[in-house]
Amino acid sequence: MRFSVYQESRKGGRRVNQDRMGYCFTRDALLMVLADGLGGHALGEIAAQQALQTLAHQFQTQARPTIRNPADFLQDTIMLAHREIHRYAEAHRLSDVPRTTVVCCLVQQGQIHWAHAGDSRFYLVRKGRLLTRTRDHSKIENLLQQERVLPMEVANHPERNKLYNCLGSPNLPLIDIGGPLRLDPGDVALLGSDGLWGPLEEPEIVDRLTRLSVVQAVPELISRALEKAGEGADNTTGIAMMWELDASATGDESVMTDTLPLNAFTTSILERTGTEADLLSEEEIERSIAEIRAAIDKTSNLMR
Repeated sequence: MRFSVYQESRKGGRRVNQDRMGYCFTRDALLMVLADGLGGHALGEIAAQQALQTLAHQFQTQARPTIRNPADFLQDTIMLAHREIHRYAEAHRLSDVPRTTVVCCLVQQGQIHWAHAGDSRFYLVRKGRLLTRTRDHSKIENLLQQERVLPMEVANHPERNKLYNCLGSPNLPLIDIGGPLRLDPGDVALLGSDGLWGPLEEPEIVDRLTRLSVVQAVPELISRALEKAGEGADNTTGIAMMWELDASATGDESVMTDTLPLNAFTTSILERTGTEADLLSEEEIERSIAEIRAAIDKTSNLMR
């Protein structure tokens, strides 16, 4: 496989960053995950971290070097993350169960699969066109689909932040599975929290993902979203991958996995124990982002 990948998260106007994102890859498979802890529930960042770590651990355990059944893997692992969040709440005697959205995608054998619960989104862009995106599990999305609300009314609609599906809820989550779709060289997959896509028009997202490398597009989209949202900006997070089938491509930002050992993996997701004391501070998050950028550069140089 050859691809370029970039991730970034910023706190915006909130006191705590409850978004979590990361990726793992083996020689023949790539997993990207984004989780947005719900701010209306205590410790949303813990739910997001639990979801991220559960998916990463299961990928690292099962990708040898590919996942046997991608759709089953995504369904079962997201459901496992939901159970892990409830287990954490019970073990720590929390008065309320932390909750989070999740969106993820899995690339292997030249195809991409994706899954989500909540309103964190997956976008797939090809040659300046939005090929597909996930549909939010939100009341406003239902109203849009029923044509009871116009797109220009969404930003100020009283129902815009109401979700009916997430991990950590009392009921089993609904998990939407997408794909597989065969990737073409230059295709870009983006995972974004609502803090990223909410303030932006869809054509602007597609335009930047088309014109710029993912290393340029993700921070530009985050900056634009924060600028448009103003002082009350939500946590704003994005992770994107550009697929590069041609192993002879010379992009400085590219990662080529062909030389990885059969059962080895690379990851940007830090292992945490799941306690409150182990949550990343803002300084740790910024330091981790810088380390990830450096690791991408180092991995790219070693694998060319």
